[in-house]
Amino acid sequence: MPGPDLSRRAQRILHAVVTEYLQGEDAVGSRTVTRRHDLGLSPATVRNVMADLEEMGLLEQRHTSAGRVPTPTGLRLFIDSMLKVRGLTLKEKEEIRERITAVNPDEVVQRASRLLSDLTHHAAVILAPDPTAQRLERIEFVPLRDGKLIAVLVTTDGRIENRLVLDDIEPNTLERIHNYLNQLLSGMTLDEVRDRVIRELGEDKNRYDEAVAAALRLGHAVFVSGGRSQDVVVAGHSNLVDETQPERIRDLLRTLEDKETLIRLLDRTRNAEGLQVFVGAETAMQALSGSSVVGASYGPDETPIGALAVIGPMRMNYGKVMSVVDFTADTVSQLLKELGRGGNS
Repeated sequence: MPGPDLSRRAQRILHAVVTEYLQGEDAVGSRTVTRRHDLGLSPATVRNVMADLEEMGLLEQRHTSAGRVPTPTGLRLFIDSMLKVRGLTLKEKEEIRERITAVNPDEVVQRASRLLSDLTHHAAVILAPDPTAQRLERIEFVPLRDGKLIAVLVTTDGRIENRLVLDDIEPNTLERIHNYLNQLLSGMTLDEVRDRVIRELGEDKNRYDEAVAAALRLGHAVFVSGGRSQDVVVAGHSNLVDETQPERIRDLLRTLEDKETLIRLLDRTRNAEGLQVFVGAETAMQALSGSSVVGASYGPDETPIGALAVIGPMRMNYGKVMSVVDFTADTVSQLLKELGRGGNS
């Protein structure tokens, strides 16, 4: 980044231009900077420095005789080295925790997405807890008609999931099947469960015990054949319509409906450390080239299980959005941890 090469004066002027731009100025001129910021410089001096910043690729002049706006590179420099993020007040923190507290992980995620959208007035996306990272507490099979079974999975974080399985199992053997699978698999992540079931199916000794063979067959149907991908929760679609150029609305809305695209974006956040800010082309998505994404992972520090993010225009209140996203991620982590303890009790 060109930050170290900027003089103190150039940094102050760049800070002033970006601040005015983010507060709603379409283009910022030298007189606006001198009038609203106590820099002790003449408009001519400010204008010359702004021209230098333009040559460095930090500002651009979109129309002749108009003021200047920051480029994505200028915004990146501002965010990384000039932005002072205001911490949330105790009241604001209490409101966030109150609004997303729920009795199960799915509802926590749903409420968090709505809260992020409400507080920032942008779109919010959350990568729900990775199902393969959840730990199995127990599994039971409930017989239906016509050789159908409902597999009831309970994870240690309190999540309950039902999966339909087709298999003709004698009801009087189900208790032994439950006991065998729970003893074999309880406490493992669903990824570990899948690997263990596959390994046990390959053992010759398991082929001669009818109940064990049936249990492993059911386990394969549930954990290997019937696995599901991670869910993405989106809130605040309408916020993008209000703040985006009309020709880009369709692409943006289509991106928010593309689950795999959002998972790729949020996976970058989940696998990174700390708060992440992607500006324009840094999102690596054409539809978001005029947008910014502020995201954070949640879950245990060593093994995050999901991520949440706010998507808005490049002209957003980064300080506020970063504070809200950061604290919301911490709160979701804490709530899911508390629910997990409750599931183990």
